Amino acid sequence: MQVNNSAVTPPATSTGTTTGTASGTGAAASTSPTSLGGTDFLTLMLAQLKNQDPTSPVDSNTFLSQLASLSEVQGITQLNTSFSAMSNSLVSGQALQASSLLGHQALVSSATATLAANGTVTGAVAVPQTTSAVTLDISNSGGVLVQRINLGAQSTGLANFTWNGQQGDGSQAPAGQYTLSAQVAGVASGTAVSTYVNGTVQSVTMGGTGTTGLTLNVAGLGSVPFSSVEQISN
Repeated sequence: MQVNNSAVTPPATSTGTTTGTASGTGAAASTSPTSLGGTDFLTLMLAQLKNQDPTSPVDSNTFLSQLASLSEVQGITQLNTSFSAMSNSLVSGQALQASSLLGHQALVSSATATLAANGTVTGAVAVPQTTSAVTLDISNSGGVLVQRINLGAQSTGLANFTWNGQQGDGSQAPAGQYTLSAQVAGVASGTAVSTYVNGTVQSVTMGGTGTTGLTLNVAGLGSVPFSSVEQISN
């Protein structure tokens, strides 16, 4: 907004005082930024009307445009406030939902599984098409096959499995991390077939560093984004 001051000339005797005040204001402005609100905007408009050149008055369309700009800015400010309140409400809702996940089983996409001492591993294989046979190979950290589970014929979807921790010779496998690899009859050799592992939800983090939303701490699987969880069960 421009203000034509041609009709307002400060008295010569006040020049020194005016200059001193302007200098002080400049120093203050350099240390603290100034923001204008709606009241300041209207004050400037009134000053523009009061000091406009009588021989060349400001066009009414200009005032309408300025008022529209003020209304738009105020609308955006109110919208931001509303979005902030809605965001806080959503976070509170997520916190309540998160508390109900503790102790439940989360089915998470994983190519490895952790076997506890004398424990078992449960999970699923993502079957991409109806097939006559699905097999799951379980290998130790050295890449040695310790067990092969035949899941038989399966339709498209998740085929659940349970490994009791026994090796192919019937002995108990030692506790540790094992690699999962699934094969589906009819699917081209070398095509990756996703595997999933169940783990108990031990804790939930709300918007951790570098993340958004919920992050679950799942036993044997570590930190897992909630968006990566395939299924939650008791």
